[in-house]
Amino acid sequence: MGNFQLKLVLLLFTVCAALSTLSTAQDFKCSAQTAARCQALVGYLPPNKTTISEIQSLFTVKNLRSILGANNFPPGTPRNFSVPAQKPIKVPIHCICSNGTGVSDKVPVYTVKKDDGLDFIARTIFGQLLKYQKIVEANNISNPDLIQIGQNLTIPLPCSCDDVDNAKVVHYAHVVEEGSSFALIAQKFGTDRDTLMKLNGIHDDSKLIAGEPLDVPLKACNSSIRADSFDNYLRVANGTYTFTANSCVKCQCDATNNWTLQCEPSQFQPSSPNSRWKTCPSMLCGDSESLSIGNTTTSNNCNRTTCEYAGYNNLSILTTLNSLSTCPIAS
Repeated sequence: MGNFQLKLVLLLFTVCAALSTLSTAQDFKCSAQTAARCQALVGYLPPNKTTISEIQSLFTVKNLRSILGANNFPPGTPRNFSVPAQKPIKVPIHCICSNGTGVSDKVPVYTVKKDDGLDFIARTIFGQLLKYQKIVEANNISNPDLIQIGQNLTIPLPCSCDDVDNAKVVHYAHVVEEGSSFALIAQKFGTDRDTLMKLNGIHDDSKLIAGEPLDVPLKACNSSIRADSFDNYLRVANGTYTFTANSCVKCQCDATNNWTLQCEPSQFQPSSPNSRWKTCPSMLCGDSESLSIGNTTTSNNCNRTTCEYAGYNNLSILTTLNSLSTCPIAS
């Protein structure tokens, strides 16, 4: 083989390797069963000063309270709450697994504006959470240079529903900062370096690329939610809260509470337009007339019984009693 042919082969190999990297660089592994669904988070870095309401609109988030809870902002935070440029904001998304990867389930939907290009939409509008090639694939665009003003584009954000080391987690798409390392990221988000590297299929810091999303597992609280509940997928990460059961129930996760999900009545009226509920159903446990979700009773100073949230269906909010005894064992 002559020098020219050898150089051509090497060039083709390099191009193919680069294209392969582009097509898989931002896939989050999701080996959960086909069509498995869950809640995930993405870390959005707004290019300019913005508001919580504008972020909600950009990511097609139905309820503002979902964003407030993901960032542990007070529930009464106003819609026009200001967010500085480049301040990371956690945005909740619905994730679906297919063919070994996870992607946001048909949202956000972005409407093309004047002077928009796909690379600009991916890098700037959506804060480097994906590359433009992913938008091309998701929307079957034949010519990336030809998009129309007013065209609606599905933005496929990376996510996952997998457990990590047999533990329930909330997967968070974190955009890597310049000069960062696996150790620094692990310390910031309460995980460990080896777990991060294994999860992302990267074996050393030199392969960590600034400006690309990294799959970070945020440990979630254990709950009593039943497998047949409409929100059986619910996972709440440490230091966050969420609303469920048509916004009738507020649940929060705090590691200091033994990693147990704490739920209570939200004091809100049902918010889902598809709900049959005009008011929130009873949240009492069993035949109790006073013990409702989040309430605890103590007897003998060492027997504690708590009414816990167990999910919901079309007709009711499900509850369960959880008893814990710290009484000394008789010898």
